[in-house]
Amino acid sequence: MKRLTIIFLAFVAATVLAFGQRKIINLPDLPGYVTLKCDFHMHTVFSDGNVWPTIRVDEAWRDGLDAIAITDHIEYTPHEDFIPVDHNAAFKITEKYARERNLILVQGTEITRDMPPGHFNALFIKDASLIDKKQVWDCFAEVINQGGFLLWNHPGWKAQQPDGIPRMYDIHHKLIDNGWLHGIEFFNYNEYYPLVMTFCKKYNLAVLGNSDIHDIISEQYHAPEYTNRPMTLVFARERSYDSLKEAIFAGRTLVYFRDYLAGMEEYALPFFHQCISIGKVYHKNDRSVYFDITNKSDIPFYLENSTSPAPSYINLEANSVTRIVVSKKAASPLVYDVRNIITGEDEVLKIELNY
Repeated sequence: MKRLTIIFLAFVAATVLAFGQRKIINLPDLPGYVTLKCDFHMHTVFSDGNVWPTIRVDEAWRDGLDAIAITDHIEYTPHEDFIPVDHNAAFKITEKYARERNLILVQGTEITRDMPPGHFNALFIKDASLIDKKQVWDCFAEVINQGGFLLWNHPGWKAQQPDGIPRMYDIHHKLIDNGWLHGIEFFNYNEYYPLVMTFCKKYNLAVLGNSDIHDIISEQYHAPEYTNRPMTLVFARERSYDSLKEAIFAGRTLVYFRDYLAGMEEYALPFFHQCISIGKVYHKNDRSVYFDITNKSDIPFYLENSTSPAPSYINLEANSVTRIVVSKKAASPLVYDVRNIITGEDEVLKIELNY
């Protein structure tokens, strides 16, 4: 019996090593769309990262992502004494590997310049080596020539903006006037920039959030500080490369980080209501009514700033049912601010609970 147990455990261990364990991220789809979990900013040994490109695919598969882009720097290749410079190498190494793991791989690179204009990711490109130009404007032109998506990275990064406040310079306005700037990172690595919401609303740009990871991702994003790695949620018509590209160019995105969401209200509001369901009133007495709210997602929601006689705040923990007791004097719907859904520079999502 002991020998059989040892054999069984060895079989289980071998199976886990062969097939791995993929995390299920409980996030809803929007009506007519599927929610794709994406990270569009990562580095490998082919620039200043510390891992081989296939590691990024394995991490993304394990973490439950649907799509990634490896965006090694063009201008910064500190390992070049040991690794030949090839701006397309990471994509070539991982293209088949990602396909075998049912992961959508987006070809990308990072244009790395001082401020202004700063750093930019080029996504959905065809040949990163052709973007390696002396003049930064020529880099941008080549991205557009290849049908690429241009993303302004970490615009408030303190190495380039010491006060941490994003600023638009003439070159950014020129990109916008040309229709060449498509999105801005609201969240990057471990910080976010509220002013980005104002920029994206004003200029109709996509809101994105990415890890910008250089090391092993599980070493950076772990509990209790992080319950999830940062990602961009893209609302695509189907789970495919072409649909992903169409959706991100259309700006159908939300950013998911540190139990927060950020993005435009037109996506944040239906997404919140897809996460929860409000049960029927199951009990009444002379003073109160009782009902449940089920949160079917991995994201807790913190509702606050309601007016009396409604409860002043309600916490809807992730993947749980919350019992709600409301005074009979309170009128439906109950109106709340959702503290952890950011929809503007100084705004959070306002919702109504009908019961």
